[in-house]
Amino acid sequence: MKIVNLDSYALNPGDLDWTPLTKLGDCKFYDRTPITDNQEILKRIGTAEIVLTNKTPLDKEVIIKAPNLKYIGVTATGYNVIDLAAAAEAGVTVTNVPSYGSDAVAQFTFALLLEITNQVGLHNKLVHEGKWTSNPDFTFWAKPLMELTGKTLGLVGFGAIAKRVAEIGHALGMKIIFYNHRPKAITNTWVKQVSLEQLYKEADVISLHVPQTPETTNLICTQAIKQMKKGVIILNTARGGLINEADLAEALNSGRIAAAGVDVAQTEPIPATSPLLTAKNCYITPHIAWAPKETRDRLLQIVFANLRAYLNGENLNVVSE
Repeated sequence: MKIVNLDSYALNPGDLDWTPLTKLGDCKFYDRTPITDNQEILKRIGTAEIVLTNKTPLDKEVIIKAPNLKYIGVTATGYNVIDLAAAAEAGVTVTNVPSYGSDAVAQFTFALLLEITNQVGLHNKLVHEGKWTSNPDFTFWAKPLMELTGKTLGLVGFGAIAKRVAEIGHALGMKIIFYNHRPKAITNTWVKQVSLEQLYKEADVISLHVPQTPETTNLICTQAIKQMKKGVIILNTARGGLINEADLAEALNSGRIAAAGVDVAQTEPIPATSPLLTAKNCYITPHIAWAPKETRDRLLQIVFANLRAYLNGENLNVVSE
């Protein structure tokens, strides 16, 4: 059994253990694979039956031309890089890794929010630059600080991650509302389900937790922003395409939106021309909400479990049609 991992480095730069995978077959690891070069992708797949990929796309051409391909293991939750229809037509099983990072992403969502509201990074920098040492008072703050208690947190989407975000927000004394395109049964009295329009109108903080689909692409745009409270904070730890970056930058620069914290971008890595890089009060991190070692190890164990199940004739986390 030949196994090829097309882009192993992002998941495991060397601090995790591939040994369980090597016990399942003859493994070949590539740190990265050019994502726009189907010929190189096919060359690397070669005669392998098993292919693992995180962001390397496997389109119809690749799936059809890979001579022995039987299984694609996506080492992530999102599987939009795979042509599922082509996989189904070719009899190729596709799996993903759902719900491995709910705690980590929820934690990171609040890391962004607390940085915006408490400005820890800025004040740490100023103290080390001597600003506190030379200050005539016992304290100072270079930007306005915000208390979250009593503020309304609006969650767009209410899956596993959003529910953890809701719990943390509730613990901090925030009012929790959410919108989901399909109504959700809720048991907690402190959570309120609302329309998207009502969420935009009421929320002091809006956090995005939906997949990127044709319906959600550019969800946050000028038209949506006009419906929001002036001074709202926007957080995105989901997918970069949910936000029209030019529209967000314009709203940040005008003060219509107070701040934004994003861990994702429309194009990744973020291009030097992105308007968010020069927008006011825009906090950007390089898609790391999922990256704690514990979280990546959990992901890896599910990757192994998915493949073992397939080899045993069982279905685990299968997403192919």
